[in-house]
Formats: sequence, C-alpha cells, structure tokens
Amino acid sequence: MSEEEALRFLDGHRIRRGARTMDPKAQIVGEFVKSIRVPGYFPPLPELRQQLRTMVALMDEPAPPLPRVHDILIPGPEGEIPARVYDPTGDGAPRPAVVYLHGGGWVQGDLETHHGLCARLALRSGAVVISVDYRLAPEHKFPAAVDDALAAYRWVRSHGREIGADPNRVAVAGDSAGGNLSAVVSQLAAGAGASPPTCQVLIYPAVDFALDTPSHEELADGHVIPRDRILWYAQQYLRGEADRADVRASPLHARDLRGQPPALVITAGFDPLRDEGRAYADRLSAAGVEVVHREYPGQIHAFVSLTKAIPQGMGCTLEIGDYLRAQLAGG
Repeated sequence: MSEEEALRFLDGHRIRRGARTMDPKAQIVGEFVKSIRVPGYFPPLPELRQQLRTMVALMDEPAPPLPRVHDILIPGPEGEIPARVYDPTGDGAPRPAVVYLHGGGWVQGDLETHHGLCARLALRSGAVVISVDYRLAPEHKFPAAVDDALAAYRWVRSHGREIGADPNRVAVAGDSAGGNLSAVVSQLAAGAGASPPTCQVLIYPAVDFALDTPSHEELADGHVIPRDRILWYAQQYLRGEADRADVRASPLHARDLRGQPPALVITAGFDPLRDEGRAYADRLSAAGVEVVHREYPGQIHAFVSLTKAIPQGMGCTLEIGDYLRAQLAGG
C-alpha cells in the first residue's frame, strides 16, 4: 500500500494526540495488531515468542546480503551466550564494533527477530555488529539479562579481534528492553572504571519502571505495547517491587550520569515509552554528555523493526547507521 492509498484508506479516521498525527502506515499496522489481540490475555511463552518472529517476518524488509554472517558463543556468567556476528566487509581488517541488544520486553526477541535490523546497521555503519541472545524472563529473572549483556560487551572489548572487531571502538545499541540494557551496560562499564562504550544508541528505550510519565497515561491503550502488556512484561522480568528502583532496571534513577558515552536516543510520538526516553536524553545532556535526541512524532513502538510495513522505520535505521559510522570513525 502506497502512502496515498494509506491516506485514502484512513480518510476521516486519523489518530491525533495534541499536535501529533500518527503516520498512516503506523496506524494501519497498529490497528491490525490491536485487532488480533485479546486484552489481558498472554499466550504460552513458545507461542508468544513465535508471534514476534512472525510479525517481523511479515512486516520487516529482508536482511541485506553481507560477506560474512556467523553465529558464535560468548562465555557468560551462567553458561555460554549465543550471539551472531555481522561483518559488512569480510576483508579481515579490524572494524569498529556494535554490541546489539534486542527488544521484546525481556521476554521475547532473539537473533532471528532482529536479524534484518542488525544486518542493515552493519551495512550502513561499516561496523561489525554482534547481536546478543541474552537470557530471557520469566525463566531467567532480573538481573540475568543485565549480566549477560555486560559479559558480552566485556568479551568484545577483550576478544574482539577474534571476530574481526577493533576492541578499542565498541558501541552498544538496542531497542526497547535492549535500549534499557544498553543504557545499563554503559553505566556499569563507566562505574566499574572499565572502558565505557564509544557511544550508545537507545531506540525507544525503557529506562524507568515507575511507569508514571504523561505518555504512559496518555497512551495506556497504545499500539503494540499497551499498559497491560507493559505491566505484564515487568511482572515477568522483575523479582519483586524492590527491583523497580534498582538502577540496573531503571537507569533513569542513576544519581550521576557524568562520564556516560555520547548517545543517540530515538523516541516515537505514539509510544508509551516516549517521555522516559526523552527524560533520559535530557538528563544525559544536563550531565554534559553529547546527546542527539530524535523523536519520530507520528510513530509507534517497534517501528524500526517493521520497515516493510512502515517505511519510516528504514529511514530511522539509516540515521542510526550514519550516527554509528560517525561516532566510531575516530576511535
């Protein structure tokens, strides 16, 4: 469906909130997702996880071909962590690296759901992308995902040359739950006196389990992640109420953000996570961190993973790739 066809299809039925009007393609996708869900019902985990794989397979552009894509195992705190390496050149020369942490509410998502996105980022940025298949909840509660993400980042810093990566130029990036983990890894690496990431890309990140921003209230019935789903994800991931205030779960609660790596923060205007992402960008900037905050005012959560259905997701992906290329160029 072209943009014009989408606009005709939605004639008189556009979704608006204040000054924002939802992108027509995003509205059609969002309304379709709503139509096939039963509010308050969550299928068994295997089915739930397959639903995300199916949605991405149907609505995301295929991965571009790359000279070298292969799976590896990274030593982790509770066993080996599966990961996938995307090499955009295959020439053997060390390339800057991006440790990618996928979204999915800490419950869904894997190497397949983010295969196309990671391949596109590798191609556009010129960096080796390492997609990390960290442990998922509820089988593995907080902080298992944090521990795996940090272990993977540290491994690339110390062993990157084994996979064609320059260990001196390593970024972290992630969407939604993966944006949360990317922010947390950046904080933990800096706090431990280790080498912090060269930069961080936080794509509609979840950074505060208080869930009390105006966008959470305004978009309680939002597309893709309505409030009942967000609360369910939190229940699966966290061990109890005390975890909500832990900075490894809610990085927005960190007292001091000085020394954090440069950041690109992507938010979507019709995403319940919109305001907490903006608040984190503002706090980083106030702490003297170089920040680019880019809101896509007409977009919904997950639009970067639905590029066939929502073309603006491809434009955003290219913007992210360009940012990574520029930040990683000088090392």
